[in-house]
Formats: sequence, structure tokens, C-alpha cells
Amino acid sequence: MVAAADRTRRMALLAILAFGSIMLWQNPIGAKLLYPFTILSTWFHEMGHGLMAMLVGGRFESLAIYADGSGAALSSYAPGRLTDALIAAGGPFGPALAGAALILASRHPRSTRIALAVLAGAILLSTLIWVRSLTGWLVLPPIALVLGLIAARGSNEVRELTAQFVGVQAAISTYRQTGYLFSQGGVVGGLPQRSDTQAMADALLLPYWFWGGAITVAIALLLWWSLRRALR
Repeated sequence: MVAAADRTRRMALLAILAFGSIMLWQNPIGAKLLYPFTILSTWFHEMGHGLMAMLVGGRFESLAIYADGSGAALSSYAPGRLTDALIAAGGPFGPALAGAALILASRHPRSTRIALAVLAGAILLSTLIWVRSLTGWLVLPPIALVLGLIAARGSNEVRELTAQFVGVQAAISTYRQTGYLFSQGGVVGGLPQRSDTQAMADALLLPYWFWGGAITVAIALLLWWSLRRALR
């Protein structure tokens, strides 16, 4: 009974943190308070694009993260409707899948430690290989250092909560700019750029708002499922 109560409290805490993060991201002051997580969410998003480009046979050239929290992944690949749609979808779905994996890993102390260490290493390695912006170089390595220290020296409880919290942050990173998700485009690095959902619409014909809604529901279901599995 105590275990069930603890699981309920943990689920409620993570839900409150997730909802609070989404709300804070919608205003300038809140975005500043969450700035490290803003940059981390951008890293998750752009890595999703870049790694998907590699999975479809293309090349991940570079990743830029700007001071305003926007970012861009530069890749080269053979164009095609399905390829374009998959790479566009990699941005919102990649972080959600990574977040779900972190949350599921938190079920056991050993897998939690390994997952945090792998994430820290991935952030550092990707910074060395792909990141080509000052903001990324200044913010990402300290985040990796903190995650690495928690993996190496944190208690099991701290590791578990960290993996679950970062996993939730990764999963909800798509909701950081809900206006961008349900729009035809936005501004990235000071330049106009079509949104991921508009890129999917251009490739698959259905309107951007359909893909925005489908992504929103799919990620929410994935997050809920992973939390239920981890905390049961």
C-alpha cells in the first residue's frame, strides 16, 4: 500500500513538473528560468532530425543552437516525399522516444545509472562532432557534466528521479512552442523557416494542424505509457 502511494505521489510530481514546464515555456520570464532545459530540449529536437537523416541514408552535417533557444540541424540526403516526412517527424518524435527510454530505464538502479551515463556521453560526443554554435558549446557540456556526476555519485533515488525528470523534459520538449507546432513556420536563427508539421504536410498532403494534433496525442500517450510502466 505504501509503495502504491509512493508511485501515485511520484506520478503526480512528474505531471506537475511537466505541466509547469510547458506553462513556463510559454512566456519570456518562464523561458529564462528554464533556460538550460530550453537548450537541452532544442538539442533533443535537432538530434532527432539529424539522426533520422542518418537512418534514411543521409548525412548529419551539423547542429546549431541559438541563444534564443531555437536550433537547426543541417543534413544532406536524397530528397523524397517519405524521406522528407520522416526527417521532419524525427524532430518531435525523437525526443519523445529518448524520453520514454530514460523513463523506462529508471525501473532498475543499474539501468538508470547506465542510461544517465549514456545520455551524458551522447551530449558531449554530439557537441564535439556536430554542434557549431557558441550557445551549444557553453550550455551543453555543463549539462552533460551534471548528468555524469549524478550517474557516478548520486544515490539510487536521485538517479531515478533525475532519469524520470529528464525523460519527461525530453518527451514534452515538442510542446515548448505549441504555436510553432500548430503553425506553418517560425523564426530560427533570425530567419523564417517552415515548421516540422508544415514540412510533413508538404510531403504527405494532410494539413499541418492535423500533424500537430497527431503528434500531440501520440507523444502524450507515449509519455503516459512509459510512466505507468516505470512506476507500477
